[in-house]
Amino acid sequence: MTRLPAAGWTRRPALARLIEVLGTGNARWVGGAVRDTLLWIEAHDIDAATLLEPREVITRLDEAGIRSIPTGIDHGTVTAIVDGGNVEITTLRKDVSTDGRRATVAFATDWRDDASRRDFTINALYADPATLEVFDYFGGVADLEAGRVRFIGEAAARIREDYLRILRYFRFQARFGSQLDAGAESACAELAPGLKGLSRERVGWELQNLLVLPDPAPTVARMRDLGVLPVVLPEAGKHEVEKLAELVAREQAHGFAPDPMRRLAALLPAARPVTEAVAARLRLSRHQRDRLACAAARDTRDGEDPRALAYRIGIPCAIDRLLLTGGDPAPLAGWEPPRLPLKGGEIVARGVSAGPQVARILHAVEQRWVAESFPDRQRVSELLDAELADGG
Repeated sequence: MTRLPAAGWTRRPALARLIEVLGTGNARWVGGAVRDTLLWIEAHDIDAATLLEPREVITRLDEAGIRSIPTGIDHGTVTAIVDGGNVEITTLRKDVSTDGRRATVAFATDWRDDASRRDFTINALYADPATLEVFDYFGGVADLEAGRVRFIGEAAARIREDYLRILRYFRFQARFGSQLDAGAESACAELAPGLKGLSRERVGWELQNLLVLPDPAPTVARMRDLGVLPVVLPEAGKHEVEKLAELVAREQAHGFAPDPMRRLAALLPAARPVTEAVAARLRLSRHQRDRLACAAARDTRDGEDPRALAYRIGIPCAIDRLLLTGGDPAPLAGWEPPRLPLKGGEIVARGVSAGPQVARILHAVEQRWVAESFPDRQRVSELLDAELADGG
């Protein structure tokens, strides 16, 4: 019998209270928390499956004074607001029909029925909250131990139910897989055109979840070779995929955490029209679009002093560009861009008429100041003297 390690989250009082409210035997922990805990990985999102239907879940939570949100009540999901992190509680389900984008489900009372509609064996693991006994209906524990990502049932059939499972397969392969599944990869390659029918938000979100993993580069290269990546990101050619591998190595060498936007920038040509088109297609946020646009503007000037670059374009974008182009971001650690210790009024006081000439001189002094690595006030006064003399 397999049992969950007694991880910290399994002993949270709020979770024990939640199970008490739902009723002994009515709920089990399921999915990522169970999978990750078995691998001794810290679990973040805690999900529960229950025999109770959503309205009954809400009623019991209300009576116990636990706030709930009907986040996906049509599909059986209620979110319980509890200390230490919210819990999604989903009624057992079985698929009635699917169209490749969404499924019509019916509530079920059999745990195996619920497990059979999940995508991969490693995601169909349940744990008893009291005993921590793991319920494994399709060999998920053995697959975890072997580093194997395996569809439940026939891969092509499961993909046709929801084509997003193609991208999920590669994400989980990048995170947990040490063995390749030839059958699954063949099905993903054959059915990849079905990804075109998915909402762009779903595709964009799944790509970000892949790119934020410690080292997605080998998996992304595999996706390209199999013809999957060109369907969702045709802009990423062989050269760009190689650039992603180089970026990951630089991030690791310089101690930078994985960043999905920086890595997406590596997968795109350094051309702003391209990044704008991709950002629009994937429905990225304004902040994410700005990140891609700034990274796309990388050029030969990025070989200048890192602090001069950061002063010109900002520290976050400078770090992106330096890592993308092979520069050294170390000088930016803990550094804050200084303010030019010179105002236009001081130039006017030196006899220059207010107007465009003041702005020109101010800019010229600033350029010299940056080129000299931001010297002190005395040196700025000397630079102003020199600029006035040159202008005179």
